[in-house]
Amino acid sequence: MLRILIVCLGCFLGGAVNANDAITSSMLAPLAEKSLLLDITSIQQKKLVAVGERGHVLLSVDGNNWQQVSVPTQETLTSVFFINNLVGWAVGHNSTILKTTNGGNNWHLQYSNPSLQKPLLDIVFKDPFHGVAVGAYGQFLRTIDGGKTWLSEFHEEFLLEEDKAFLDELKVDDEEAYFDERESILPHFNRIISDGRTTYLVGEIGLIAKSNDLGLTWTKFDEIYRGSFFDLSRTHEGNLVVAGLRGHVFRSLKNGTPWQESKTDTTSLLNSIVLSDEGRIFILGNNGVILESHDDGHSFVLKMQPDGKSLIAGVWFNNRIVAVSDVGIKNIFMNSSGFNY
Repeated sequence: MLRILIVCLGCFLGGAVNANDAITSSMLAPLAEKSLLLDITSIQQKKLVAVGERGHVLLSVDGNNWQQVSVPTQETLTSVFFINNLVGWAVGHNSTILKTTNGGNNWHLQYSNPSLQKPLLDIVFKDPFHGVAVGAYGQFLRTIDGGKTWLSEFHEEFLLEEDKAFLDELKVDDEEAYFDERESILPHFNRIISDGRTTYLVGEIGLIAKSNDLGLTWTKFDEIYRGSFFDLSRTHEGNLVVAGLRGHVFRSLKNGTPWQESKTDTTSLLNSIVLSDEGRIFILGNNGVILESHDDGHSFVLKMQPDGKSLIAGVWFNNRIVAVSDVGIKNIFMNSSGFNY
């Protein structure tokens, strides 16, 4: 379960710095494109940006040739997001947040809080100023000034009822212990997705929620599965698909209810949902799993990579999937009989 191991690794990385302290830059590595990479994004189908271990950030305009750029951190980077063709952010271990204003060529450190010993796992912006970053143990950071300042929020609406009662009692009896307990009582927030005016959040313990105010308030969906979810996407026909642990995929019509489970014929962890230009849906997973749907997510066909390597994230780019994995970049060309590289 690669994604879970990555979260746990981040929980044990320490040290205390902030954006104004001495900065350790990433090291340029000749084989960076074959290293552990954890996220990839397409900038208007003109450029790809991939991020991963040791602060690796890689750029490409064709998906085949990659250039590593130096960034002011050696922390593992877990997610990358661009609001337009120039401005983007990356997040990672020790609550690291980086920003670029020139399409990923140069980055600066906006935020880091190693004292928390928590990784950030995803980030999203609705415009160049308003954004949120989420991560392990309910970590939730917000900016209203493009990331110059980040403020932490505690979203108690995601507490289990018994945990809420416990915290209420603890706050009265021992305020210091109350604040300590708050740091680890919420579920992991694995991914946050912007879908027009709606923001979706998926995570641990079957968490699926939506917000119409960029996460100031949340509405939880009814529980459909107790395991973790790692990605959610709106399909070409306007429905929702969510994917997670043990091969679980659920599909919802338009408004998010009711959810129906799609058969996948796998128990592998599912990491990333990729939509193709012509209407197909792909779901990438551990152990070389690729699921393909031609009917808007109602059913999937299981196709296995021969090398069995985990596919952690991917995008549709120039009529193929460009994916990141534990062995770096993979270009996967899908056809009716399977796939090739």
